[in-house]
Amino acid sequence: MAIDRLLSPLTIGDLSLKNRVVMAPMTRSRASQDDDCVSDLHETYYGQRANAGLIITEGVHPTLDGKGYNRTPGICNDAHVGAWSRVTQAVHDRGGLIACQLMHCGRVGHPDNKSDKTRMLAPSAIAAQAEIFTADGMKAMPTPEPMSLADIDAVVADYGRAAQRCVSAGFDGVELHCASGYLPGQFLASGSNHREDEYGGSLANRLRFIERVIAVLANVIGVARVGLRISPGNPYNDHIDATPEATYAGLLQLAERVGIAWVHAIRMPSTGIDSLALTRANYSGAVIGSDSYTASEAEESIGEGRVDAVSFGRLYIANPDLVERFKQGGPFNKMDKRTIYGGEGSAGYTDYPPLSGDA
Repeated sequence: MAIDRLLSPLTIGDLSLKNRVVMAPMTRSRASQDDDCVSDLHETYYGQRANAGLIITEGVHPTLDGKGYNRTPGICNDAHVGAWSRVTQAVHDRGGLIACQLMHCGRVGHPDNKSDKTRMLAPSAIAAQAEIFTADGMKAMPTPEPMSLADIDAVVADYGRAAQRCVSAGFDGVELHCASGYLPGQFLASGSNHREDEYGGSLANRLRFIERVIAVLANVIGVARVGLRISPGNPYNDHIDATPEATYAGLLQLAERVGIAWVHAIRMPSTGIDSLALTRANYSGAVIGSDSYTASEAEESIGEGRVDAVSFGRLYIANPDLVERFKQGGPFNKMDKRTIYGGEGSAGYTDYPPLSGDA
């Protein structure tokens, strides 16, 4: 099957993509244990995959309080900016674009994964009924601190400073992670937000935190370089809402009003919600579809107008030259599940062979 649509250029906000193949954000747990910095391995990893029309990084915490997982990278200080600058330069040198996914985990996390004197913050003092990986194995997530109004103001400002660091590091855009039960989603969901002030109760109130964060990101980098990641109805990390379809319709209508550049929607039929149709019904900008697409399915979905681009995760882990493999119809390297998360060296990270090195 020809994949001319998938390989055609696309304009998303202020970004001109050379094709509609997007590298999905994927936690790989390879940042420095000591300071959350990316390394020369990340420079190689992302540079190898600059054939994508747009790379969206793994989740990056905008503040040290926002870290949830073991060995995830930050964009919290000058050292982080310097380290990420080398990554963005590697991507740009190969003609690619790269956006930083900002991921404040809120109540999702464990003290074992965080720096000393950091806090676990959330809309309400309600623990996520789930476990998280630590260096000592899986552990239950503790009850977070409920955020005061001053805490909310501070975290919104943290997002703004993180966006400024993204600009300084050379990122072409930012994606606000509003899926998977992280802090923005914790404000959205009725199961994690029991506040009785202007940030809780009605949908308008539960949207207020995200609305403020979008505003501060847009003020720094421009709304035409800001995207949202969503997964309506996904219960991951105990993300439970009484009316997820209506809740995310409200979020999408907010994205439409403010002119968000793209919505990155994870399709998940098990939720009973067609996230792509919901997005199209409430938002007129660029839609990136996500989750287990083949090239032919992506081509068909673009042709039908369900999506404008498609992000690929597992395929990009194992195939750094994925676009060329799509052009040639394969073959495709198989992903080694044992090396998805963690590791010190190149094994399972930067050593997957390109086409010329295939057996």
